Amino acid sequence: MSTHPIASTEEWTAARIRLLEKEKELVRLGDELAAARRGLPWREVTEEYVFDTAEGPRTLADLFGGRSQLAVYHFMFAPEWKEGCPSCSFVSDHFDGMLPHLAARDVSLVAVSRAPLEKLSAFRKRMGWKFPWVSSGGNRFNHDYGVSFTEEELAAGKVRYNYTEKEFPSTEGPGMSVFRKAADGRIFHTYSTYERGVERLMTTYDLLDLMPKGRDEDGLPFTMAWLRYHDQYESGTFADPDKPYWPKEAASGDSGRSCCGNR
Repeated sequence: MSTHPIASTEEWTAARIRLLEKEKELVRLGDELAAARRGLPWREVTEEYVFDTAEGPRTLADLFGGRSQLAVYHFMFAPEWKEGCPSCSFVSDHFDGMLPHLAARDVSLVAVSRAPLEKLSAFRKRMGWKFPWVSSGGNRFNHDYGVSFTEEELAAGKVRYNYTEKEFPSTEGPGMSVFRKAADGRIFHTYSTYERGVERLMTTYDLLDLMPKGRDEDGLPFTMAWLRYHDQYESGTFADPDKPYWPKEAASGDSGRSCCGNR
């Protein structure tokens, strides 16, 4: 800290104003990007996906909950795992407070995973979450939206993730997909984002980015290696000893990797 520049009030204010201009430019660019995102073409969803939910079998149309817009968080939780991905859990810790505000803007939010509903419900209860979480274990939803891969696909060397062919460390990947239901009941897929594209859901990161030390992830085996389930920061324990949701090369010190991959 002793090597950090120290300024007078006048110097500090001048530097802050210069940075403010860049921040404003970033906000304007963000507005332009959001408009371009909304301008993307849509594709109709014709597959009849049926999910296992606490209310019984439900279709993708049912997940809209009477609203016209649906945000689906692809939560990494494979059928054989004992716990959900800790990074996806970090993302999901931000959801419950959003729900009434999203509903006021005609949006429903649901998490989808391949693990059986019993596992999802037990983990949701442990975490104290209220958002809907359903199982896609009986359909191809996760595969069709590019977030689940077979062992055979992984063994082939590369999978199709985030719109490109790449090596991948897990059978599951994170992502967010967005859907729109028309007045005639047709459903359209409007957008999906993966890897660091889901960072916008982690507002804790936004606050850390304002801190003097920032995210403070330099030197870690990978960028999210510090994360723990919010009820396990003291013990730091994981029920899955092989941590199938994290990069296998983390132990070798590859600090350039994120748990969610690179953008």
